[in-house]
Amino acid sequence: MPYVVVRMLKRHFFRHVILASLPCLALVGCVPNAVNHIIGDPSQEKIPPHQLADYLATDCSDIWSLSGQPTETNPLYWLRAMDCANRLMPVQARSEASTMMPDTWQGAFRRGILLDNANITPPERRETVTRLDALSPQIPLQVRPLYQVWRSSQTLQLQLAEERMRYSKLQQASDSDLDTLRQQQQHLQSQLDLTTRKLENLTDIERQLSTRKPAGSYNPDAPHGNEKVTLPDNEEGAAPSADEVTP
Repeated sequence: MPYVVVRMLKRHFFRHVILASLPCLALVGCVPNAVNHIIGDPSQEKIPPHQLADYLATDCSDIWSLSGQPTETNPLYWLRAMDCANRLMPVQARSEASTMMPDTWQGAFRRGILLDNANITPPERRETVTRLDALSPQIPLQVRPLYQVWRSSQTLQLQLAEERMRYSKLQQASDSDLDTLRQQQQHLQSQLDLTTRKLENLTDIERQLSTRKPAGSYNPDAPHGNEKVTLPDNEEGAAPSADEVTP
């Protein structure tokens, strides 16, 4: 009898243990799927349907002869073209740019990239940007961000050239003003020297006159000893003599 009771208790206990462990086993089975869902399976990543060709290994001598829609719509091609243009001397860049036809956006863009570091003047750079702006609606969407970055660089270089020209004009005006002030200073200095010499001459003359001794007191109004003093006619008969007085 006790043996039967113990067996029944064991059976009842194992049944409760199995029933209690079923949810845990279900969670354990879901964990790998959850981890894979969070981390992501590399095999399930989306691969772009079209792969872009990399022109990094393309020789710079061949980069300008490449053409075609797959090439000209590839931003990596234009990045390689910019890199190759930076390696050219200004004379070589001008010579290569002269072979490009600026009637299409591709030719105008190649020409602008080549002339970027060819020591061109600001009017030439502005003409290149204006010509390419007129053709910019034809630029593909894949290349447009790269073109906008390139155009911003050209605009900054034009602004820098204008600032340098403005500074040069201000410098020239300042130099001209300094020359005028220098000439005025020289003229005033010469007048000051002339006035100083005149004052020194007058001072010398005054000093010479003050050091002379007079020969005697001289009064130009005093009469000399051998001269008669003549009186006016009205004064000669003013006092009658005693003989002329009648009693």
